Amino acid sequence: MKNILIALKMLIVMTVLTGVLYTGVATLISQIIYPRQSHGSLILKEGKTVGSSLIAQKFTSARYFWPRPSASDFKAVPSGASNLGPTSADLKKQADERSLALKSAHPTEADRAIPSDLVFASASGIDPDISPEAADYQVRRVAQARNLSEEQIREILRKQTLKRQFNFLGEPRVNVLALNLELDQLNRR
Repeated sequence: MKNILIALKMLIVMTVLTGVLYTGVATLISQIIYPRQSHGSLILKEGKTVGSSLIAQKFTSARYFWPRPSASDFKAVPSGASNLGPTSADLKKQADERSLALKSAHPTEADRAIPSDLVFASASGIDPDISPEAADYQVRRVAQARNLSEEQIREILRKQTLKRQFNFLGEPRVNVLALNLELDQLNRR
């Protein structure tokens, strides 16, 4: 009985230490040092939350750049990969269907290879970024839908292209939500 009481006391002490105090201190420190990130890296427009720079949104209109496909249909809670391997017939079927849809939406790009990040979902299924090549592939469609020149769209794309972190980590990328918000801002001018 003595051991059970010691174990229960230890459980209570560790629960308070690790479940309450540690998480409370970590949350407080993160909100002081990284306030934007600790609140979800939310993007505000006119005082309203329009999304997060960390989670992709589904854009289907020709006026917008499209993100990577999502295995979870852009739902953050059940996000994840499809877990289909390179020899999977289902993966091949999905890739073929996506490629046909992209070729149909971009008939003037028939001679260009479709960037792989427009055909295959990311591991999380909600990756907010695409490669500059994937964005460039979509420029003509977006320019035509918005009645803007391709050069105007490419200028915004250049401004929205993020470089490698510390000039050597990762790859250049474009946040789709930020790019589309910038395009909406251009149309209002």
